[in-house]
Amino acid sequence: MRKAIITFSIVLYAFVVPFLEINTTHVFNPDWTPHVRIHEVWQLIANSGIGLLCLWLVWIKNETKISTILSLLITGGFLLAYILQDFYGGSMKYLDGSEKTLLGINIGVLGFGAAFLLLFTIMCNDIKSWTTNSSL
Repeated sequence: MRKAIITFSIVLYAFVVPFLEINTTHVFNPDWTPHVRIHEVWQLIANSGIGLLCLWLVWIKNETKISTILSLLITGGFLLAYILQDFYGGSMKYLDGSEKTLLGINIGVLGFGAAFLLLFTIMCNDIKSWTTNSSL
């Protein structure tokens, strides 16, 4: 179950997000400045690379600790950015005012929220064994 939960979170940030953002709403959005686009592409490449590393760790090296932590940082980073959006003028809404939702909840918050909670549960369940074996 642990590997499935970690893999679910990785699939979201390393594959689903690029699929949803490599188009005219994000990477090729004509209303975005080139500086914004480079940050978007950088984030997609970095997160996908981290996801591939995490998949290798989980499925080849049978190591879930680092993958759990990295995936928590990525999913939690999105959630924190969402929480702080009013502070820096961010929004999950498109320029036309629409927003991708499921059951009235933003799909990013829903997906990354579920992934974060599942990963956090893994971490809480495993933290005692992690602290007794302190090597990463």
